[in-house]
Amino acid sequence: MRVLPLLGFCALTAVVRGADFDDVVDRINSTLTFGTPDNNLRARVSGTLDMEFYHFEQPAPALIDSSSDNLFNPRLTLFADVQYKSILYFFAETRVDRGFDPAARGATARLDEYALRVTPWSDERFSVQLGKFATVVGNWVPRHLSWDNPFINAPLVYENVTPINDKEAPASLMDFVSRFHNEKYEFNPVIWGPNYTTGLSISGRVDHFDYAVEVKNASLSSRPESWSATEVGFDNPTVSGRLGFRPSQMWNFGVSASEGPYLRSEVAGLPNGRGLSDYREFLIGQDVSFAWHHLQLWAEFYEASFEVPRVGDAGTFAYYLEVKYKLAPQIFLAARWNQQLFGDVEDAFHVDHQWGHDLARVDFSVGYRFTENMQLKLEYNFQKETSGPGNENNFVAAQLTVRF
Repeated sequence: MRVLPLLGFCALTAVVRGADFDDVVDRINSTLTFGTPDNNLRARVSGTLDMEFYHFEQPAPALIDSSSDNLFNPRLTLFADVQYKSILYFFAETRVDRGFDPAARGATARLDEYALRVTPWSDERFSVQLGKFATVVGNWVPRHLSWDNPFINAPLVYENVTPINDKEAPASLMDFVSRFHNEKYEFNPVIWGPNYTTGLSISGRVDHFDYAVEVKNASLSSRPESWSATEVGFDNPTVSGRLGFRPSQMWNFGVSASEGPYLRSEVAGLPNGRGLSDYREFLIGQDVSFAWHHLQLWAEFYEASFEVPRVGDAGTFAYYLEVKYKLAPQIFLAARWNQQLFGDVEDAFHVDHQWGHDLARVDFSVGYRFTENMQLKLEYNFQKETSGPGNENNFVAAQLTVRF
Protein backbone atom coordinates (compact mmCIF):
# COMPACT_ATOMS: atom_id res chain seq x y z
CA MET A 1 0.00 0.00 0.00
CA ARG A 2 2.76 2.43 0.82
CA VAL A 3 4.05 2.56 -2.76
CA LEU A 4 0.69 3.33 -4.40
CA PRO A 5 0.84 7.14 -3.97
CA LEU A 6 4.39 7.21 -5.33
CA LEU A 7 3.35 5.11 -8.32
CA GLY A 8 0.51 7.55 -8.87
CA PHE A 9 3.06 10.36 -9.00
CA CYS A 10 5.04 8.53 -11.68
CA ALA A 11 1.96 7.71 -13.75
CA LEU A 12 0.71 11.28 -13.69
CA THR A 13 4.18 12.56 -14.56
CA ALA A 14 4.37 10.31 -17.61
CA VAL A 15 0.92 11.33 -18.85
CA VAL A 16 1.44 15.05 -18.38
CA ARG A 17 4.91 15.10 -19.82
CA GLY A 18 3.64 13.37 -22.94
CA ALA A 19 1.11 16.15 -23.54
CA ASP A 20 1.93 19.67 -24.63
CA PHE A 21 1.50 20.76 -21.05
CA ASP A 22 3.01 24.24 -21.20
CA ASP A 23 0.69 25.24 -24.06
CA VAL A 24 -2.28 24.19 -21.94
CA VAL A 25 -0.97 26.22 -19.01
CA ASP A 26 -0.39 29.26 -21.24
CA ARG A 27 -4.00 29.14 -22.38
CA ILE A 28 -5.19 28.85 -18.79
CA ASN A 29 -3.02 31.79 -17.76
CA SER A 30 -4.40 33.94 -20.59
CA THR A 31 -7.93 33.12 -19.50
CA LEU A 32 -7.18 33.98 -15.86
CA THR A 33 -5.38 37.27 -16.61
CA PHE A 34 -7.33 40.51 -16.88
CA GLY A 35 -6.42 44.14 -17.57
CA THR A 36 -7.78 47.49 -18.68
CA PRO A 37 -6.81 48.83 -22.14
CA ASP A 38 -4.41 51.34 -20.59
CA ASN A 39 -2.89 48.54 -18.46
CA ASN A 40 -3.24 50.62 -15.29
CA LEU A 41 -5.39 47.96 -13.65
CA ARG A 42 -4.27 44.35 -13.85
CA ALA A 43 -5.62 41.19 -12.22
CA ARG A 44 -4.56 37.56 -12.31
CA VAL A 45 -5.61 34.26 -10.78
CA SER A 46 -2.94 31.56 -10.52
CA GLY A 47 -2.23 28.51 -8.43
CA THR A 48 -0.36 25.32 -7.67
CA LEU A 49 -1.46 21.74 -7.25
CA ASP A 50 0.80 19.77 -4.91
CA MET A 51 0.63 16.03 -4.39
CA GLU A 52 2.83 14.87 -1.54
CA PHE A 53 3.69 11.45 -0.16
CA TYR A 54 5.40 11.02 3.23
CA HIS A 55 6.92 7.94 4.85
CA PHE A 56 8.33 8.24 8.37
CA GLU A 57 8.81 6.48 11.67
CA GLN A 58 6.50 7.00 14.63
CA PRO A 59 6.01 9.30 16.33
CA ALA A 60 5.44 11.47 13.27
CA PRO A 61 8.16 14.14 13.01
CA ALA A 62 7.72 17.90 13.17
CA LEU A 63 4.12 19.11 12.66
CA ILE A 64 2.88 16.07 10.70
CA ASP A 65 -0.32 14.69 12.28
CA SER A 66 -0.67 11.00 11.42
CA SER A 67 -0.71 7.75 13.39
CA SER A 68 0.24 5.85 10.22
CA ASP A 69 3.77 5.63 8.82
CA ASN A 70 2.53 6.81 5.41
CA LEU A 71 0.59 9.90 4.44
CA PHE A 72 -0.70 11.13 1.08
CA ASN A 73 -1.29 14.88 1.24
CA PRO A 74 -2.80 16.69 -1.80
CA ARG A 75 -3.07 20.49 -1.76
CA LEU A 76 -4.63 23.03 -4.11
CA THR A 77 -3.46 26.63 -3.66
CA LEU A 78 -5.08 29.55 -5.47
CA PHE A 79 -3.60 33.05 -5.66
CA ALA A 80 -5.39 36.26 -6.61
CA ASP A 81 -3.34 39.36 -7.49
CA VAL A 82 -4.80 42.78 -8.34
CA GLN A 83 -2.62 45.82 -9.03
CA TYR A 84 -3.43 49.43 -9.85
CA LYS A 85 -0.40 51.12 -11.42
CA SER A 86 2.47 50.75 -8.94
CA ILE A 87 0.49 52.31 -6.11
CA LEU A 88 -2.05 49.71 -4.96
CA TYR A 89 -1.56 45.97 -4.77
CA PHE A 90 -3.96 43.39 -3.33
CA PHE A 91 -3.22 39.69 -2.97
CA ALA A 92 -4.98 36.66 -1.48
CA GLU A 93 -4.12 32.99 -1.04
CA THR A 94 -6.69 30.22 -0.59
CA ARG A 95 -5.91 26.56 0.08
CA VAL A 96 -7.88 23.34 -0.09
CA ASP A 97 -6.03 20.62 1.79
CA ARG A 98 -6.01 18.37 4.85
CA GLY A 99 -4.90 21.13 7.19
CA PHE A 100 -2.25 23.81 7.24
CA ASP A 101 0.26 21.14 8.29
CA PRO A 102 0.14 17.64 6.70
CA ALA A 103 -2.50 15.56 8.49
CA ALA A 104 -4.56 12.40 8.13
CA ARG A 105 -7.94 14.12 8.02
CA GLY A 106 -10.56 15.28 5.52
CA ALA A 107 -10.02 18.21 3.17
CA THR A 108 -11.13 21.75 4.04
CA ALA A 109 -10.89 25.16 2.33
CA ARG A 110 -9.06 28.00 4.05
CA LEU A 111 -8.16 31.63 3.31
CA ASP A 112 -4.53 31.82 4.41
CA GLU A 113 -3.52 35.29 3.20
CA TYR A 114 -5.16 38.52 2.12
CA ALA A 115 -3.64 41.97 2.21
CA LEU A 116 -3.65 45.42 0.62
CA ARG A 117 -0.34 47.17 0.02
CA VAL A 118 0.04 50.89 -0.71
CA THR A 119 3.29 52.17 -2.26
CA PRO A 120 3.08 55.96 -2.70
CA TRP A 121 6.46 56.37 -4.44
CA SER A 122 7.82 54.39 -7.37
CA ASP A 123 11.31 54.01 -5.83
CA GLU A 124 9.86 51.60 -3.20
CA ARG A 125 11.29 53.57 -0.30
CA PHE A 126 8.05 53.17 1.64
CA SER A 127 5.09 50.76 1.59
CA VAL A 128 2.34 50.06 4.08
CA GLN A 129 0.47 46.76 4.11
CA LEU A 130 -2.66 45.74 6.01
CA GLY A 131 -4.20 42.28 6.26
CA LYS A 132 -3.27 38.67 7.04
CA PHE A 133 0.13 37.77 5.65
CA ALA A 134 3.45 36.04 6.34
CA THR A 135 5.96 37.41 8.80
CA VAL A 136 8.81 39.69 7.69
CA VAL A 137 11.30 37.83 9.92
CA GLY A 138 14.18 35.88 8.35
CA ASN A 139 14.91 34.79 4.78
CA TRP A 140 13.10 31.43 4.52
CA VAL A 141 9.54 32.83 4.42
CA PRO A 142 9.92 34.63 1.04
CA ARG A 143 10.74 31.24 -0.54
CA HIS A 144 8.50 28.93 1.52
CA LEU A 145 5.97 28.10 -1.21
CA SER A 146 6.36 24.70 -2.87
CA TRP A 147 7.65 25.97 -6.23
CA ASP A 148 10.40 28.07 -4.62
CA ASN A 149 11.42 25.89 -1.67
CA PRO A 150 14.21 23.43 -2.62
CA PHE A 151 12.79 21.08 0.03
CA ILE A 152 9.33 19.72 0.76
CA ASN A 153 9.34 20.67 4.44
CA ALA A 154 10.55 23.67 6.45
CA PRO A 155 13.80 24.16 8.37
CA LEU A 156 13.75 22.68 11.88
CA VAL A 157 13.20 25.98 13.70
CA TYR A 158 9.91 26.50 11.82
CA GLU A 159 8.41 23.09 12.64
CA ASN A 160 10.07 21.47 15.66
CA VAL A 161 7.54 21.34 18.51
CA THR A 162 8.97 22.47 21.88
CA PRO A 163 7.54 22.10 25.43
CA ILE A 164 6.01 25.60 25.11
CA ASN A 165 2.21 25.38 25.44
CA ASP A 166 0.06 28.40 24.56
CA LYS A 167 -3.13 26.94 26.08
CA GLU A 168 -2.04 25.60 29.48
CA ALA A 169 0.46 26.98 31.99
CA PRO A 170 2.70 24.42 33.72
CA ALA A 171 1.82 23.58 37.32
CA SER A 172 5.50 23.59 38.30
CA LEU A 173 9.00 23.56 36.85
CA MET A 174 9.08 19.75 36.92
CA ASP A 175 5.74 19.66 35.10
CA PHE A 176 7.26 21.92 32.45
CA VAL A 177 10.45 19.90 31.84
CA SER A 178 8.57 16.56 31.72
CA ARG A 179 5.47 17.61 29.76
CA PHE A 180 7.08 17.10 26.36
CA HIS A 181 6.01 13.46 26.42
CA ASN A 182 2.35 14.56 26.15
CA GLU A 183 0.37 15.10 22.92
CA LYS A 184 2.71 17.20 20.77
CA TYR A 185 -0.02 19.23 19.04
CA GLU A 186 -0.70 20.96 22.35
CA PHE A 187 2.70 22.62 22.00
CA ASN A 188 4.43 25.22 19.83
CA PRO A 189 7.63 25.66 17.80
CA VAL A 190 9.74 28.81 17.97
CA ILE A 191 8.21 29.98 14.65
CA TRP A 192 5.15 28.20 13.27
CA GLY A 193 5.80 28.01 9.52
CA PRO A 194 5.39 31.27 7.59
CA ASN A 195 3.25 32.67 10.44
CA TYR A 196 0.30 34.15 8.53
CA THR A 197 -0.78 36.42 11.38
CA THR A 198 -2.97 39.52 10.97
CA GLY A 199 -1.87 43.13 11.26
CA LEU A 200 0.03 45.97 9.63
CA SER A 201 3.54 46.28 8.24
CA ILE A 202 5.74 49.11 6.98
CA SER A 203 8.59 48.28 4.62
CA GLY A 204 10.89 49.84 2.06
CA ARG A 205 14.26 49.96 0.37
CA VAL A 206 16.88 52.70 0.45
CA ASP A 207 20.13 52.17 -1.48
CA HIS A 208 21.66 48.91 -0.21
CA PHE A 209 19.34 48.65 2.78
CA ASP A 210 15.82 47.31 3.17
CA TYR A 211 13.62 47.40 6.24
CA ALA A 212 10.33 45.92 7.43
CA VAL A 213 8.40 46.33 10.69
CA GLU A 214 5.11 44.63 11.51
CA VAL A 215 2.54 44.78 14.31
CA LYS A 216 0.54 41.53 14.38
CA ASN A 217 -2.18 39.97 16.52
CA ALA A 218 -0.17 36.89 17.61
CA SER A 219 3.39 35.78 18.28
CA LEU A 220 5.78 33.99 15.91
CA SER A 221 5.16 30.73 17.79
CA SER A 222 1.37 30.98 17.53
CA ARG A 223 -0.60 28.13 15.94
CA PRO A 224 -2.57 28.61 12.67
CA GLU A 225 -5.90 28.87 14.52
CA SER A 226 -4.54 32.02 16.22
CA TRP A 227 -3.62 33.84 13.01
CA SER A 228 -7.05 35.22 12.14
CA ALA A 229 -8.17 38.48 13.79
CA THR A 230 -11.59 36.96 14.41
CA GLU A 231 -9.93 34.28 16.58
CA VAL A 232 -7.28 36.40 18.33
CA GLY A 233 -7.68 40.17 18.51
CA PHE A 234 -5.12 42.92 19.03
CA ASP A 235 -5.23 43.24 22.81
CA ASN A 236 -1.75 41.69 23.08
CA PRO A 237 0.09 42.45 19.83
CA THR A 238 3.49 41.20 18.70
CA VAL A 239 6.05 43.55 17.12
CA SER A 240 8.59 42.09 14.68
CA GLY A 241 11.06 43.53 12.21
CA ARG A 242 13.97 42.90 9.90
CA LEU A 243 16.79 45.14 8.68
CA GLY A 244 18.57 43.93 5.56
CA PHE A 245 21.81 44.91 3.86
CA ARG A 246 22.62 43.91 0.27
CA PRO A 247 26.18 45.02 -0.57
CA SER A 248 26.02 43.33 -3.99
CA GLN A 249 23.76 41.16 -6.10
CA MET A 250 25.40 38.06 -4.62
CA TRP A 251 25.09 38.78 -0.90
CA ASN A 252 22.14 39.58 1.36
CA PHE A 253 22.44 39.99 5.14
CA GLY A 254 19.64 40.49 7.64
CA VAL A 255 18.93 40.97 11.33
CA SER A 256 15.47 40.20 12.73
CA ALA A 257 13.79 40.70 16.10
CA SER A 258 10.39 39.94 17.58
CA GLU A 259 8.65 40.41 20.93
CA GLY A 260 5.11 39.70 22.10
CA PRO A 261 2.83 37.56 24.32
CA TYR A 262 2.57 33.95 23.17
CA LEU A 263 -0.29 32.59 25.37
CA ARG A 264 -3.86 32.40 24.08
CA SER A 265 -6.68 34.13 25.93
CA GLU A 266 -8.20 30.83 27.15
CA VAL A 267 -4.93 29.65 28.73
CA ALA A 268 -5.54 27.64 31.89
CA GLY A 269 -3.57 27.72 35.13
CA LEU A 270 -1.99 31.18 35.17
CA PRO A 271 -0.74 32.32 38.60
CA ASN A 272 -3.10 34.67 40.44
CA GLY A 273 -2.71 38.29 39.44
CA ARG A 274 -0.85 37.52 36.22
CA GLY A 275 -2.06 38.15 32.66
CA LEU A 276 -1.09 37.32 29.10
CA SER A 277 1.22 40.32 28.76
CA ASP A 278 3.39 38.98 31.60
CA TYR A 279 4.57 36.05 29.48
CA ARG A 280 6.25 36.91 26.20
CA GLU A 281 8.34 35.40 23.45
CA PHE A 282 11.58 37.22 22.58
CA LEU A 283 13.53 36.42 19.42
CA ILE A 284 16.69 37.68 17.77
CA GLY A 285 17.72 36.32 14.39
CA GLN A 286 20.46 36.69 11.84
CA ASP A 287 20.26 35.54 8.23
CA VAL A 288 22.52 35.49 5.19
CA SER A 289 22.10 34.38 1.59
CA PHE A 290 24.53 34.08 -1.31
CA ALA A 291 24.02 33.37 -5.01
CA TRP A 292 26.69 32.82 -7.66
CA HIS A 293 25.99 31.18 -11.01
CA HIS A 294 24.37 27.78 -10.24
CA LEU A 295 25.09 27.92 -6.49
CA GLN A 296 22.81 29.31 -3.80
CA LEU A 297 23.39 29.38 -0.04
CA TRP A 298 21.11 30.34 2.86
CA ALA A 299 21.52 30.36 6.61
CA GLU A 300 19.49 31.54 9.59
CA PHE A 301 20.37 31.70 13.30
CA TYR A 302 17.77 32.29 16.01
CA GLU A 303 18.03 32.89 19.74
CA ALA A 304 14.61 32.71 21.39
CA SER A 305 13.42 33.00 24.97
CA PHE A 306 9.99 32.37 26.50
CA GLU A 307 8.77 33.72 29.83
CA VAL A 308 7.10 30.62 31.29
CA PRO A 309 4.69 30.75 34.26
CA ARG A 310 6.22 29.28 37.48
CA VAL A 311 9.46 28.59 35.59
CA GLY A 312 11.11 31.79 34.41
CA ASP A 313 13.01 32.31 31.17
CA ALA A 314 13.42 29.28 28.89
CA GLY A 315 15.95 29.85 26.14
CA THR A 316 16.73 27.96 22.93
CA PHE A 317 19.10 28.40 19.99
CA ALA A 318 18.30 27.05 16.51
CA TYR A 319 19.95 27.40 13.14
CA TYR A 320 20.24 25.85 9.69
CA LEU A 321 22.69 25.95 6.79
CA GLU A 322 21.27 25.26 3.33
CA VAL A 323 22.87 24.86 -0.10
CA LYS A 324 21.32 24.37 -3.54
CA TYR A 325 23.23 23.60 -6.71
CA LYS A 326 21.70 23.51 -10.19
CA LEU A 327 23.34 20.68 -12.12
CA ALA A 328 21.44 21.53 -15.30
CA PRO A 329 18.54 23.82 -16.26
CA GLN A 330 16.09 21.11 -15.18
CA ILE A 331 17.73 19.42 -12.19
CA PHE A 332 19.04 20.61 -8.83
CA LEU A 333 20.47 19.11 -5.64
CA ALA A 334 20.02 20.57 -2.15
CA ALA A 335 21.29 19.80 1.35
CA ARG A 336 20.44 21.33 4.71
CA TRP A 337 21.89 20.94 8.20
CA ASN A 338 19.56 21.85 11.09
CA GLN A 339 20.13 21.95 14.83
CA GLN A 340 18.19 23.14 17.88
CA LEU A 341 19.70 23.40 21.36
CA PHE A 342 17.78 23.97 24.60
CA GLY A 343 19.02 25.80 27.67
CA ASP A 344 18.52 25.03 31.34
CA VAL A 345 15.93 26.27 33.84
CA GLU A 346 16.74 26.39 37.55
CA ASP A 347 14.53 24.93 40.28
CA ALA A 348 14.08 26.16 43.87
CA PHE A 349 17.13 24.14 44.96
CA HIS A 350 19.33 25.80 42.30
CA VAL A 351 19.49 22.61 40.26
CA ASP A 352 19.53 23.05 36.48
CA HIS A 353 17.18 21.07 34.22
CA GLN A 354 17.30 21.07 30.42
CA TRP A 355 13.78 22.01 29.26
CA GLY A 356 13.88 20.27 25.87
CA HIS A 357 15.82 17.61 23.97
CA ASP A 358 18.56 18.88 21.65
CA LEU A 359 17.97 17.87 18.03
CA ALA A 360 20.07 17.55 14.90
CA ARG A 361 18.66 16.88 11.43
CA VAL A 362 20.19 16.55 7.99
CA ASP A 363 18.04 16.97 4.86
CA PHE A 364 18.79 15.98 1.26
CA SER A 365 16.67 16.86 -1.76
CA VAL A 366 16.75 16.42 -5.53
CA GLY A 367 14.43 18.29 -7.85
CA TYR A 368 13.58 17.85 -11.52
CA ARG A 369 11.58 20.34 -13.60
CA PHE A 370 9.86 18.55 -16.45
CA THR A 371 8.55 21.82 -17.89
CA GLU A 372 8.33 25.45 -16.85
CA ASN A 373 5.21 24.58 -14.89
CA MET A 374 5.81 21.14 -13.38
CA GLN A 375 8.45 19.81 -11.03
CA LEU A 376 9.12 16.74 -8.90
CA LYS A 377 11.09 16.76 -5.63
CA LEU A 378 12.36 13.81 -3.61
CA GLU A 379 13.64 14.29 -0.07
CA TYR A 380 15.30 12.27 2.68
CA ASN A 381 15.81 13.47 6.27
CA PHE A 382 17.54 11.89 9.25
CA GLN A 383 16.78 13.35 12.67
CA LYS A 384 18.38 12.41 16.00
CA GLU A 385 17.97 13.66 19.55
CA THR A 386 21.45 14.53 20.74
CA SER A 387 20.44 14.79 24.40
CA GLY A 388 17.89 12.78 26.36
CA PRO A 389 16.84 9.36 25.01
CA GLY A 390 18.48 9.82 21.60
CA ASN A 391 15.43 8.99 19.48
CA GLU A 392 15.89 8.80 15.72
CA ASN A 393 13.56 9.29 12.75
CA ASN A 394 14.03 8.53 9.07
CA PHE A 395 11.81 10.57 6.76
CA VAL A 396 11.22 10.13 3.01
CA ALA A 397 8.96 12.38 0.93
CA ALA A 398 7.99 13.05 -2.67
CA GLN A 399 6.21 16.11 -4.02
CA LEU A 400 4.83 16.73 -7.50
CA THR A 401 3.94 20.38 -8.13
CA VAL A 402 1.97 21.73 -11.08
CA ARG A 403 1.59 25.49 -11.34
CA PHE A 404 -0.74 27.54 -13.51
